[in-house]
Amino acid sequence: AYSSVSHMGLVIAATLIQTPWSLTGAIVLMIAHGLTSSMLFCLANTNYERTHSRTLILARGLQLILPLMTTWWLLTNLMNMALPPTINLTGELLIMTSVFNWSPLTIMMTGVGTLLTAAYSLHMFLMTQRGKLPPHIIQTTPTHTREHLLMALHTLPMLALLAKPELIMGPLSCQHSLTKTLGCGSKN
Repeated sequence: AYSSVSHMGLVIAATLIQTPWSLTGAIVLMIAHGLTSSMLFCLANTNYERTHSRTLILARGLQLILPLMTTWWLLTNLMNMALPPTINLTGELLIMTSVFNWSPLTIMMTGVGTLLTAAYSLHMFLMTQRGKLPPHIIQTTPTHTREHLLMALHTLPMLALLAKPELIMGPLSCQHSLTKTLGCGSKN
């Protein structure tokens, strides 16, 4: 939920600026955030089903007993932090470029917000996955196929949009990108 505040703050700023880049960035970031935050909540639920607690410190050490789920946690947190080449980064860069062009003073606020989001994402990952396994969760159920399928079905649209960003960026992706140089929109 903390990253949602940061991401939606960027979306609101982009919507208020009303430039083509900011509006495209807002759309991209809303879609990316919707998939990423939904996946984070699914992962939090898988932890809750095993630990019966929402407290991060009581869920530490899960990497030892659920290594594949740790991979999903890492991937999701990296997407949440807008690691290249995710569409989260594309949306954030479009918005930040527009916001900085509108007012250079926004660099400090945006920088602090981005730093806090990244710090919280890393903290959440480290608190739940690393450390000594508490005795109350040594006897836990393994992950189910449905849980991994759920994570994959969150990741696949992100990968599809990464491969074909013009699906959500519209004509902006052809007008202002390297793909124009490479023949964006050609019928080859």
